[in-house]
Amino acid sequence: MNRSICTLALLTIGLNLNAGDWTEFRGPGAQGHSNAKNLPVNWTATKNVAWKASVKSGWSSPVLYQGKVFLTTADDSLGNLLLGAVALDQKTGKVIWEQVIFDGHERKKHKKNSDASPTIIAEGNRLYAHFGPNGTAALDLKGKIIWKQESLPYPPVHGNGGSPALVDDKLIFTCDAAKKPFIVALNKNTGRVVWRRNRHSDASRKFSFCTPLLIEAAGRKQVICPGSGVVYSLNPDNGEIIWECYYGQGYSVVPRPIYGHGLVYIATGFGDQRVIAIRPTGTGDVTDTHIEWTTRRGAPKTPSLLLIGNELYMFADNGIATCLDAKTGTEIYQERIGGAYSASPVYADGRIYIQDERGKGVVLQPGRTFKVLAENQIGERTLASYAMDDNTIYIRGDENLYKIQAR
Repeated sequence: MNRSICTLALLTIGLNLNAGDWTEFRGPGAQGHSNAKNLPVNWTATKNVAWKASVKSGWSSPVLYQGKVFLTTADDSLGNLLLGAVALDQKTGKVIWEQVIFDGHERKKHKKNSDASPTIIAEGNRLYAHFGPNGTAALDLKGKIIWKQESLPYPPVHGNGGSPALVDDKLIFTCDAAKKPFIVALNKNTGRVVWRRNRHSDASRKFSFCTPLLIEAAGRKQVICPGSGVVYSLNPDNGEIIWECYYGQGYSVVPRPIYGHGLVYIATGFGDQRVIAIRPTGTGDVTDTHIEWTTRRGAPKTPSLLLIGNELYMFADNGIATCLDAKTGTEIYQERIGGAYSASPVYADGRIYIQDERGKGVVLQPGRTFKVLAENQIGERTLASYAMDDNTIYIRGDENLYKIQAR
């Protein structure tokens, strides 16, 4: 385990973790790692529950920042769709403020999606809330709207999903629509469009929902943006393509990329699901030159990947857990943990945590031997990923937000 922790420290880009802050989708560093300690291993809907708070609809993950929990929400109870954000007190679960941001447009969405699926980003004295084609906004920490951007409509399929990535003074996100997909960067201070990059792909189904990842490789910052049939590495300053890698007809790409061992790991989505490891050192089309390895067995379509030391963990949507050698792609084990999965796994306190869609949380021991430490049921539909703090796991259910706390 010490080897894994040391390797993690070398691989993570600009990661200076504070256990109390979980500032974006997959946490600080964006790769599903937390330095939280003394986490619970066992819980139920009542056991080790510090509080449970009723929340409005949405599958965005909880964000923890400066003693508050932030969520995006969707509410159509009054006949129109109101998209907003809510802040709760981390200690008590009481609502501190709620803010309606957009009067949204109802769109057909997948049964596993929501109108508030992208996760908030917290930085400095700002929150950034994204609702796909309905718009993007910046708020202060008291819920006051600073700016709104509503001039980027596109025709989504199954609703919105991907979260933005914050890169220096830019908010970068994918708009992989049914047709004419693109990637865009907004000025984080004003909301104005800085650049826009059209995506070209041979995939017949253009729609995807992926969250970009910032890496630094080959002496340059790169924003890794998977979509249907292709992943782009973009220059965050101007949106120019550094390299591109094609993977056939994979579509509806959801898992956020991860980076380590000098490799970018991509899950290629539905239809042609694979996991590929790419060396991010090339320029132009690197499909035939920079793919280190590829595998189809156990490739997830929705949950993101997890890298711990030399092991790469995959959790397929159908409840198959796979451990690979991260450098070679060689399978170490493949075992069934049961259930169906959409949430992304988290590595914290020397354990792997993963939540299934029916409320079961599975805790695994990392390593080259498969070992389940616990299975924990809260009895509520759960598709959002965890947020972690010392002693504490936050789980967003269909109706409630749970603070699970070791006692």
